[in-house]
Amino acid sequence: MSLGGGLNTDGSNAGGIFVQFNQDYTSLVAGSSSGYHLFALTPDDGVDEIYASRSGQDTCLVDRLFSSSLVAIVTVAAPRKLIVCQCKKGMEICNYSYSNTILAVKLNRSRLVVCLEESLHIHNIRNMKLLHTIRDTPPNPRGLCALTANEDCCYMAYPGSSAVGEVQIFDAVHLNAKCVLSAHDSPLAALAWSACGRRLATASERGTVIRVFAVPERTRLFEFRRGVKRCVSIGCLAFSACGQLLAATSNTETVHVFRLCEPVRDEAEPDGWLGWLSQAVTAGAGYLPGAVADVLAQGRAFASARLPESGHRTVVAITNVAKGPGAGGAGRGGTADARLLVASSAGVLYVYALAAEGGECVLLRTHRLLERDARADRVHEESERALELGAAASGSPPRGAFDLRDPQHFPAMRAPHAAPPAPDAAAPASAD
Repeated sequence: MSLGGGLNTDGSNAGGIFVQFNQDYTSLVAGSSSGYHLFALTPDDGVDEIYASRSGQDTCLVDRLFSSSLVAIVTVAAPRKLIVCQCKKGMEICNYSYSNTILAVKLNRSRLVVCLEESLHIHNIRNMKLLHTIRDTPPNPRGLCALTANEDCCYMAYPGSSAVGEVQIFDAVHLNAKCVLSAHDSPLAALAWSACGRRLATASERGTVIRVFAVPERTRLFEFRRGVKRCVSIGCLAFSACGQLLAATSNTETVHVFRLCEPVRDEAEPDGWLGWLSQAVTAGAGYLPGAVADVLAQGRAFASARLPESGHRTVVAITNVAKGPGAGGAGRGGTADARLLVASSAGVLYVYALAAEGGECVLLRTHRLLERDARADRVHEESERALELGAAASGSPPRGAFDLRDPQHFPAMRAPHAAPPAPDAAAPASAD
């Protein structure tokens, strides 16, 4: 999805490029006006472009199945058509057409889900057979849905209402409804599954509170307050692989990271007025109204990162970079450093160091994903202009878009008025 605009309010083709991490955050996909691109995330905090279709088709949605060569794409020219490709061979496997614009595509090793505004289509990814269609869903113009990466616990979450934050949980293997969560009072804005498929994070359009539920038990496990100063639009939620951290991006310049563990209370001086009030709530919760006690007991961000620029749609991931002997990871004598990755619709990937103690994340690297494509486009345009000028200078037709001999394109310069000649002082006087 040319992230940002034209197809849906969630960002597809809205004035930038489409970017999305794969299911285990080991690679990144991008859709642009020239086609789609696959990038590998390297242990040295780098990015390698491993494939570029360069089909010339404006690609508005892309999803890759883990690190395989199976890719699902949707183009701006055919927004109702899903194309499934084998990118290494450059081969189209199959395509399906739907009754309306495709707003989202989700994959795991068992299922492929296509989300339209008022329906969901579930395919068997092994043979692409259509297994089930959920019709007449509440209007979902942003294509909000989430599919677990774990095929052994293959749940799909989608809005159950367009008026309040109700979540429908559907078992995509056994093809039946699992449960309903009453997550928020306002309509949903973001959904994300943990790697195990047993925890679901939710955010509403108000953007102040993020909640985590156990599924299918429907138990509310955690509640975090993103901020108290303003309501924002949450763009993306993402769990770390271990399930202990949860990141959230919004339409502001701040990315928040929350820790999913019970707070450890000590006798130290509380951090700020909200921390002081939270301790006061613990001591006298029975004396405060329930709503007030709930707000003051909500967890706060464990860490945060400040983006160099805001106003772009962003997606986020939390990964680990193996350090130490042979880069073998913590299990073989090395250590693992956490990274916060934020990709934007401007085609930029930011890599932050996420410290074990939290706090402000440090920006390590900035990658401009499609800079090479932009340079190629500029070279192509300059080459075309050079050919046109060359044709214009050529004496043989056709002369191209410019004709150096055509006065309408290149009018002749006017000669300046000649000044009267100055008298020559050395000239001899004429004879009488």
